Amino acid sequence: MNIKRTICISLVLFFVGFSACTEEPESIEESDTPTKLAVVWTSGDRDVALKMVFMYTYNAKKNGWWDDEVQLIVWGPSSKLLSEDEELQEYVSNMEKIGIKLSACKACADMYGVAEKLTELGIEVKYMGTELTDLLKDKDWKVVTF
Repeated sequence: MNIKRTICISLVLFFVGFSACTEEPESIEESDTPTKLAVVWTSGDRDVALKMVFMYTYNAKKNGWWDDEVQLIVWGPSSKLLSEDEELQEYVSNMEKIGIKLSACKACADMYGVAEKLTELGIEVKYMGTELTDLLKDKDWKVVTF
């Protein structure tokens, strides 16, 4: 290959690459950005509940960090912890008051014998496997687990 041809090809590749770098990025369509948050709380650790799960979930709703719905899903050991801890129960009550949707896995609540107590706390106790799967597949939802 002669030198002129090599230089020509190099210049073409340079300018094609340069123009690609200077073009405006494609904008993200609104529909591609999740607007709803589901927090799946599985930890039986009280500190995790107070210093992460509850703090973030409550403030996410209160401060409008998510445009639409914020949901707390109680799953596994967290259901037992919540049924026994009055401070956590009060926090969950405050979440409900500001519009956070509360639900709990019925299978887990039944394993711990706490389904009735969670229902008394205003939490919708139901089988959650299908619902969680639907949330995970839905582009409008962001699901985080603690």
